[in-house]
Amino acid sequence: MSALLSVSDLSLEFQTRSGVVRALGGVGFEARAGEILGLVGESGSGKSATAHAILGLLGASARVTSGKAEFLGRDLLRLKPAELDAIRGRDAAIVFQSASAALNPVRTVGAQIADVIARHAPAPAAIVRAKTLEALRAMRIADPERRIGAFPHELSGGMRQRIGIAVALACKPQLLIADEPTTGLDVTTQAVVMDLIRDQVRQRGLGVVLITHDLALAWRVCNRIAVMHAGQIVETAARDELFARPRHPCSAALLASLPANAGSLDELGGATPSPLAGEGGAPEGRRGRMLCIRLGMRGRAIGRVLGENENAPVWAEPRLTARPLIRPFGPPSPARGEGVLMASGLTKTFPAGRGRLYAVEGVDLAIAPGEAVGLVGESGCGKSTLARLIARLIDFDRGELKLDGAPIGGISVSRFAASPERARVQMAFQDPAASLNPRFTAFEAIADPVRVLLRPPSRAALAARVFAAAEQVGLASALLSRLPHQLSGGEKARVGLARAMAVEPRLLILDEPTAALDVSVQAMVLQLLARLRREAGVALLFVSHDLHAVRLLCDRVLVMYNGQIVETGPADAVFAAPRHPYMRALVSAMPRIGVVDDGERLHGEPPSPVDPDPRACRFAGRCPAAQERCANEPPPLRTVEQRREARCHLPL
Repeated sequence: MSALLSVSDLSLEFQTRSGVVRALGGVGFEARAGEILGLVGESGSGKSATAHAILGLLGASARVTSGKAEFLGRDLLRLKPAELDAIRGRDAAIVFQSASAALNPVRTVGAQIADVIARHAPAPAAIVRAKTLEALRAMRIADPERRIGAFPHELSGGMRQRIGIAVALACKPQLLIADEPTTGLDVTTQAVVMDLIRDQVRQRGLGVVLITHDLALAWRVCNRIAVMHAGQIVETAARDELFARPRHPCSAALLASLPANAGSLDELGGATPSPLAGEGGAPEGRRGRMLCIRLGMRGRAIGRVLGENENAPVWAEPRLTARPLIRPFGPPSPARGEGVLMASGLTKTFPAGRGRLYAVEGVDLAIAPGEAVGLVGESGCGKSTLARLIARLIDFDRGELKLDGAPIGGISVSRFAASPERARVQMAFQDPAASLNPRFTAFEAIADPVRVLLRPPSRAALAARVFAAAEQVGLASALLSRLPHQLSGGEKARVGLARAMAVEPRLLILDEPTAALDVSVQAMVLQLLARLRREAGVALLFVSHDLHAVRLLCDRVLVMYNGQIVETGPADAVFAAPRHPYMRALVSAMPRIGVVDDGERLHGEPPSPVDPDPRACRFAGRCPAAQERCANEPPPLRTVEQRREARCHLPL
């Protein structure tokens, strides 16, 4: 199969205050029509920089120092801006990670799709509108005649991502670069988004370069995979070959880091080589050598891969096996004794026009010391709202909340924030970069809650507490003087955890803590959380759409749909044999290495949470087994076996 896009010897530099950063060094790969090429690697390995360089989307501080990117007989790296503008959107397009950031918030989604069509294929307004509706239908947007006039904020996260793809594919380009298109999406929405892209590959031979840190997703959808590390492609192979027999230590270590590989939480050894010119030597650097040693390999570079990728060294003698570097762990049994948290009948509504939006309704929850409870469900189901209620960041309408047996629901949010109880419940947020003050060093960020809540008697006592918290989460003391922008994603995650742990909480609430992290950093965070609950006895409420991580870390899991808990039980049992039809759909949508995609999908959108019908099951409109009773009688949360409950009328 001939190459649609051929990239060779692509090198890129950025000019920074610290010096010249060599972001890419000799990148080469081919993307072919009718296939999906996965571009995988850790954060900072150069994946997005490669995509932006190819399509001319780099800033003024960037400079391509060498290479070619041949597409349809033209070198994209040599084209003028006007020539690139003519190609982008018509022949080649890109989908960004966050559709919310990529879409214009003050223009309708229909107008934004029409802009692309009118620019590259001018036509009368009626024809442009017809093509816009066609683009929406291709993305399986329900009721496109109504959605064409909607603004981005009126749509769900998954719907916005589909609109972003519709904008990119409106003029039927031959090449699509998808830069982390499913990061932050729940598994059902992720599956639908990737189905839409694969439809275009099958139907009209679209060539796709999929940039992702989700290796399980890459296995599910990609034909070939290229692994990036320190600005280079270190291995390229067919999907099955790469996952069965990784030839490079970085590939093997990434595979060993997968939560999907049950029981093998792992992290890459060593530090990523510095991209500053003149530092670190060879791009494999210290990390590559440490991996060879720690993986039991005494290999040598024996040549170059010919045909697939002439830039990637082949490692041999012996061939690597992706085995865990650190002893696997399983969740400990929850400690006996009175629960840290007891919640009963928690309900939270918000005004919505003339009605009320039921974000959380009638939730019961108990967490024991040292226990980890997972909270899963689609985007918008109420998980984060429930977490904020329990953290006392917002007030609830009805219900009861106890911490260590003492009622705290009667304390206002403002009073609770300044009370000693605040120290006992801490929260770590999804984006550590956004939750850290950019002007605070890591030391100051960790010290702030200690100073406010514990009021240490001296600066020495404060410093001792900060250093102890940093040590507890494995944060080097040398990093405490750095500002957030000087830290890696994993280091920022550690600062966020250290800040929460510094006041010795009884309950730690984690809202999507691994959502935007690559697999090696995810593994580090999960290992760290497991160690904290073992050593400090901290109870965890783990809110996540990463079902693999929940299964591996948590003792119990709660499944949430449209503001209600629809299934609860031990994590192993729930994932092995889900009882509620909704949880069965979630498990079916989980990308798993070695498991063929069965194509089962959860269709349709969740019902509106505004004044929901009290007579019907919330899931009835999407349930494949719904009966007449489901539309006329709300199901109770009933016991289906020991320690397991499900909200369903059907025999379970």
